[in-house]
Amino acid sequence: MINTDPLHKHTYDKQGRITCCSLEEKINAKTDNQVESHSHDEHAHNHEHSNESEFSIREYLPSIISFVLLISGLAMDYFIKPEFFKSYVRIVWYVVAYIPVAFPVVKQAFKAIFAGAFFSEFFLMSIASAGAFAIGEYPEGVAVMLFYTIGELFQEAAVGKAKRSIKALLDVRPDKAIVIRNGEQFIISPKEIITGETILIKPGEKAALDGILTSTAASFNTAALTGESVPETKNTGDTVFAGMISLNAVAEIKVTALYKDSKLSRILEMVQNASASKSPTQLFITKFAKIYTPVVVFSAIAIALLPYFFVGNYVFADWLYRALVFLVISCPCALVISIPLGYFGGIGLASANGILFKGSNFLDVITTIDTVVMDKTGTLTEGVFEVQKVVAETIDKNTLVNLTAALESNSTHPVAAAIVKYAGDKIKDISAENVEEIAGHGLKGLVDGKEVFAGNLKLLNKFNITYDPALDNITETIVVVSVDKIYAGYIIISDRIKSDAKQTITELHSLGIKTIMLSGDKQTVVDKVSKELGIDEAFGGLLPEDKVAKVQELKSKGRRIAFAGDGFNDAPVIALADAGIAMGG
Repeated sequence: MINTDPLHKHTYDKQGRITCCSLEEKINAKTDNQVESHSHDEHAHNHEHSNESEFSIREYLPSIISFVLLISGLAMDYFIKPEFFKSYVRIVWYVVAYIPVAFPVVKQAFKAIFAGAFFSEFFLMSIASAGAFAIGEYPEGVAVMLFYTIGELFQEAAVGKAKRSIKALLDVRPDKAIVIRNGEQFIISPKEIITGETILIKPGEKAALDGILTSTAASFNTAALTGESVPETKNTGDTVFAGMISLNAVAEIKVTALYKDSKLSRILEMVQNASASKSPTQLFITKFAKIYTPVVVFSAIAIALLPYFFVGNYVFADWLYRALVFLVISCPCALVISIPLGYFGGIGLASANGILFKGSNFLDVITTIDTVVMDKTGTLTEGVFEVQKVVAETIDKNTLVNLTAALESNSTHPVAAAIVKYAGDKIKDISAENVEEIAGHGLKGLVDGKEVFAGNLKLLNKFNITYDPALDNITETIVVVSVDKIYAGYIIISDRIKSDAKQTITELHSLGIKTIMLSGDKQTVVDKVSKELGIDEAFGGLLPEDKVAKVQELKSKGRRIAFAGDGFNDAPVIALADAGIAMGG
């Protein structure tokens, strides 16, 4: 049976897939399909490259063959009688060793020539290795190409590993989504959902697409996008981005962007398609090679021809031999290979230790840094809430914790989870009834026949419950509790500092690097963390634009800045810093 949607002029099959649409939408769908097809092709292409970068026998076979034949040839050169090996058999032997590694380089040389880059390193290596064969130095001709090929393989392996690590870190997009079509729910790929349709996000599930919340208020874990562990309450009409996790309610989202256009997809695409920026050293080598290659070639020609005018007993064959020797020893393969290979080796080693450099230029930049500026939540702290203090006023401490935990056990909010974890098994025999979540305020319900409220100060104000005015001065995250509409006490919740944060700050200081913390959290919380870790300066209550202003101020004083953060909110200041460090998972 096929369902028809007159509003959107779509028809759907039993799986909820679009089977027909209006003329205009057919055109758009065709365009989208072409883009999607291209995306699939690109994925296949990327996958193919990913496989190529693996250490497979097929990929390394040409180098292995050439290496074995080269070593065998050298052994026979020294240990076997000349009349047996040093004849046409020797030439054929080294030619066979030469072809597997030389063919790709010679091919690149011809491509460069047809592209207008006649004097490339590929051209020089090609004529240098050919020259080596012309003067009978066959092992040298093979070695020139073999060393270059091995260098390229190591480079590809390093880059491939870094790309796969980046993809694994960032590709956290859901592969399924619940879409509502003709009043029915279908579980399909997010790629098949178009703008204007409505998707459902159940508690604990991640939004697959960007959109606008059409249902009632809901709390979302936005850590993947904002870097802050404190959940964010979204009201009807607010924007929800792909990657946000619904915490407490079934949310209905009206899709505003296709799967390929979501913020998460754009970030992944930018990182994977970004070509590694060349460092100043590599740029110099590239420019140098463009000058060096023609100089060497024309010098070799001059060595072969100019002596005719100055040498009385000029023999062309002798001077051609000398020109070819000059060409072979002048081949810059070591120079051309060593610099990029050194950088890519560094990138590969860093990625193996969980540090992903976007380009080799940042390896140079990171050595010049004298100031590290960092965010707090998710960078220095784990973004995980823990109970730090319990203050009971009108009831005993254990009762306060048990009643609050029993009520909070009905919520998926991280603050609630922290309280439940703190209470442990003490609440297994206590149950809460008629639990109601008041968006942006907290919870209320019946626990052991008592009416319990747990939330922020706005919750108590909403129900006209009086409390100690001193609570207004507490700057940390607190959960205030009332029992039968009488203020009972509060629980302080705070983030946990990462175990290696202090050691990192200490080691940065030992290198003479200044440390500064910029955070959107309260100044008192920022000061506490800063003091505990020994950070030089700390500024709290900052918006993204305030962080940018602080970094600009530091740069105006001549400081070389590295900024470490973990969310979209840090993107502007990361871009402004000399080196941006994005904290991953």
